[in-house]
Amino acid sequence: MFRKIERILLAGLMAVALLGLAGCGVNNIPTYDEGANAAWSDVLNQYQRRAELIPNLVATVKGYAQHEKDTLEAVIEARTRATSMQLPADIQSNPELLKQFQANQDALSNALSRLLVVVERYPDLKANQNFLALQSQLEGTENRIAVARRDYINAVKVYNTELRTYPGKWWHAVLYSDLQPRANFTAPEAVRQAPKVGF
Repeated sequence: MFRKIERILLAGLMAVALLGLAGCGVNNIPTYDEGANAAWSDVLNQYQRRAELIPNLVATVKGYAQHEKDTLEAVIEARTRATSMQLPADIQSNPELLKQFQANQDALSNALSRLLVVVERYPDLKANQNFLALQSQLEGTENRIAVARRDYINAVKVYNTELRTYPGKWWHAVLYSDLQPRANFTAPEAVRQAPKVGF
């Protein structure tokens, strides 16, 4: 009888110990999910900041470079595509939608790069204080976008890793099965190709 009580107590202690060890990661998934959500919000915030700067930049350039109409229209069109895309709530877990969103944002970045190349042809424009301030803000925003995307990529890596490793995999199956792995940004094709340098 004493042996039976001893076994029950030992089994109970082992069960409590196992639950205590397993309980260490029970809050990781929602914590990492919130971290990825916050990082995604920052990405969207920086893209919005850039979209708001563009009309002022285009208006300033337009006054100096009337015949660069095609470049200006390309910037305006790219901005329209980038800002008009309706972002569904599941965009972070839908790789195709995230890819389309990224393509629109990359097209806007490319159009802005072409615009800044055009500006090099206009010394008066480069000396204009309004343009210089806008250019500086745009460059700062591009840097913020890069940092926000990097932070999002890292947050998604931590979140997705937790869903794929133990004990997170168990907690996901038992408590958080409604949370799905997240899609991530990829490098644009132009960035993946090495530049050709000729002498």
